Amino acid sequence: MTSSAAFAADNQVLLIDDDPHLRQALGQTLDLAGFKAVSLGDARQLDAQRARDWPGVVVSDIRMPGIDGLQLLEQLHAQDPDLPVILITGHGDVPLAVKAMRAGAYDFLEKPFPSDALLDSVRRALDTRRLVLENRSLRLALAERKELRGRLVGQSPGMQRLQEQVASLAAIQADVLILGETGSGKEVVARALHDLSSRRNGPFVAINAGALAESVVESELFGHEQGAFTGAQKRRIGKFEFANGGTLFLDEIESMSLDVQVKLLRLLQERVVERLGSNQLIPLDIRIIAATKEDLRLAADDGRFRADLYYRLNVASLRIPPLRERGEDILLLFQHFAENAAQRHGIHARPLDPAQRALLLSHSWPGNVRELQNVAERFALGLDLGLDEQRGGAPAATPGASLNAQVEAFERSLIAAEMARPHNSLRSLAEALGLPRKTLHDKLRKHGLLFNQADSSESDL
Repeated sequence: MTSSAAFAADNQVLLIDDDPHLRQALGQTLDLAGFKAVSLGDARQLDAQRARDWPGVVVSDIRMPGIDGLQLLEQLHAQDPDLPVILITGHGDVPLAVKAMRAGAYDFLEKPFPSDALLDSVRRALDTRRLVLENRSLRLALAERKELRGRLVGQSPGMQRLQEQVASLAAIQADVLILGETGSGKEVVARALHDLSSRRNGPFVAINAGALAESVVESELFGHEQGAFTGAQKRRIGKFEFANGGTLFLDEIESMSLDVQVKLLRLLQERVVERLGSNQLIPLDIRIIAATKEDLRLAADDGRFRADLYYRLNVASLRIPPLRERGEDILLLFQHFAENAAQRHGIHARPLDPAQRALLLSHSWPGNVRELQNVAERFALGLDLGLDEQRGGAPAATPGASLNAQVEAFERSLIAAEMARPHNSLRSLAEALGLPRKTLHDKLRKHGLLFNQADSSESDL
């Protein structure tokens, strides 16, 4: 049995013993009890690095040639300290087994032992392993959710939906199409998809197709061989090949020529790349995240974008809401950017006055989050916001919303922005907003906002 096959399936028991008769007997006992027994005669056949998060149990003899049970325990626990390892001992090895228990072994069985003893120990160990992995998965999901909230800042329904979609799509390998206006944060979303995926240790390669000259776009993306064209003095590895094992983010995909789109479609379908001037197909293990600010379906109808490429890309798509549709996030985002800028420049962040808050909320933000970040940077450096009411336009709200809906959104944004400031009690928050605590509590419920400081409670009302 090879090491790659050893760590493979759920509910599996890996049995290691150099005695072929005992190994066969124990394997049959485990198989008849419904376990998936995999047997090895030598611990050196095992790749201990595969132990991390493996959903199984190891049963090993202590005295074996090459690597004994104690050495195996040490190697496995170096990769995953919570992996259950059950040791089999001879009569004279009991003191050694006790030492192993202190070193982290799950259990030990003294020869000869009844079959029920082995099965009972394995069942308990598998139950423990499942619980450990479930808790580990929950902790990882919570950490990733916290990281997402730190990257995709916002409490609006649109941003909460985007955070959920990114968390879901990061866990799979499908290519993704991101739809969003200029400055809305398409590369931030793409980077989050990569960093929260199993490809996080591979390269993340970002390229803006709209910024590439038509004469070099194919060479940049697909690479070329020496002498492939005039000026190709040496081989060049293209961006797709460079991103092998990771993620390639291709922004402004709508600007690609139809000829390049044909090659991209082939790459997406076959997962191979062919350098210019070469006949060799290079296999790719790559995830492609494409982004566009245009409606590609309309572009396809107009003949500017290949319909087959559009349908191939549109399997999993994300829409980033423009800033004008998430007015309640404006002050929260502004504070986030301003505090980061102040920290970066080694200066103290200054607060917004009511007039400045109103000006930020009334601006239409044609440049989206990128524009807001630049304004926050100016503010952190002590400069004016650089906005005026005439440029601002109508209050930020969902187009077509009623007056009442716009007022509600404005109220929610003010409360959310104040909640982002340091408050250690509901009383402190209510005083900052100039509201009775009961009124504030009702508004928090109405807007779906959660104030969860440790020392705030219903009794604080």
